Amino acid sequence: MNYWGRRISGALLVLALVLVLNFLLFRLMPGDPVASIVDPRFSPEAKEQLRRMYGLDQPLPVQFALYVKSTLTFDFGISFLTGLPVAEELRSRVPNTVILLGTSLLLSAALGTWLGMKAALRRGSLLERCVLWSGALSFSFPSFFVQLLLLMFFASMIPLFPLRGTLSVPPPAGGPALLFDYLRHMALPVFSLVLLGFGGWAIYVRNLTVKILGEDFILLARARGLPKKNILRGHVFRTMLPPLLTIFLLSLPGVVSGAVITETVFSLHGVGRFLLEAVTGHDYPAAGAAFFLLSLLTVTCNLLSDLLYGLTDPRVRLERGRR
Repeated sequence: MNYWGRRISGALLVLALVLVLNFLLFRLMPGDPVASIVDPRFSPEAKEQLRRMYGLDQPLPVQFALYVKSTLTFDFGISFLTGLPVAEELRSRVPNTVILLGTSLLLSAALGTWLGMKAALRRGSLLERCVLWSGALSFSFPSFFVQLLLLMFFASMIPLFPLRGTLSVPPPAGGPALLFDYLRHMALPVFSLVLLGFGGWAIYVRNLTVKILGEDFILLARARGLPKKNILRGHVFRTMLPPLLTIFLLSLPGVVSGAVITETVFSLHGVGRFLLEAVTGHDYPAAGAAFFLLSLLTVTCNLLSDLLYGLTDPRVRLERGRR
């Protein structure tokens, strides 16, 4: 079996294990899912009818077969808490989470890469010290603490941004007004994630750039009299591109997991908050769907990082071709 055959087989095995763990984990959790969605005064007959409606009265093997079928067809069933199809709930929430996390991750990576390269080229300068301190501070405070401080200063004390929600209630009429209102609600959450994320990127890029600048091929390029811009673009940045792409793709699942905190603090209508509500409310279909999609994203990012690493580094393509 060639390299990609082994990688894809491993990815499918991981997804199969995720399906099994998703099914067992939520059913082994303490608590009754029916008790969380009905009034305690409901009769036992009414509770039993709900169990039959959601298939919870079936034996575990039958429940597992129905769960696998609904998950692989991306149906996911009906949410216990909202009574709506889980797929419909996800469709209304995924765009908000993608905009929040995609924008913040791209801005963090771009700003961190730029600052990291500048700091590496100015060793011992004030800029380098600021980059090192920003990275240390970004790891020193929990994200919810920073986000609550931003809410207190820029939404409560100085009301520049809305305090909560994805849109105003009621939302403004008209396309431009609605778009502006949406951007105002998303600006502070995106800014908080960029503030927490760019420092780590800057330190990583700074250290990587310092290491590359000390390599023999950089010294040779300087000895040949190549312009500084050509060395940075054609040698330094090209050399650091494969690990940067890998770190970017592998950080996506972790960023999605962090959406749980961000969307909860800012009361955003997103997948992260939906996942938290599903777990705390014993909503098996919703929680299982969210965890499966997160696992699918993780596996996909791993495969994409392997593919892009090979496309950007000929040495990796040659090594894989020999396997």
